[in-house]
Amino acid sequence: MTDWTAQQKILEDRLKELDKKLHKIEDTLEEPHTRDLEDFAQETEDTEVMESLGNAGLKEIEMINAALQRIKDGIYGECQKCGDDILPERLEVIPYTPLCRNCARKV
Repeated sequence: MTDWTAQQKILEDRLKELDKKLHKIEDTLEEPHTRDLEDFAQETEDTEVMESLGNAGLKEIEMINAALQRIKDGIYGECQKCGDDILPERLEVIPYTPLCRNCARKV
């Protein structure tokens, strides 16, 4: 059985980082808006970007939590589609990936 302690720490650190970023996004989105039309248009566009970043962050958090659960279940590093091992190099780049390179290409 592989020791995934280092990967677990990387995932947990990323989770903390995302949590901080999402709280900043929430705080920004809760700020009052201006009444000036030009400024309002820019603020609306900024809000859409912030919401998009927030949604991407939430999706990554979901994937990280799933990866942490796979570590607990003893199946981290196994492709959730074909069962083959996920290359350590791939896990270094995308530590929360549930798929090996071959299966990820087919998605």
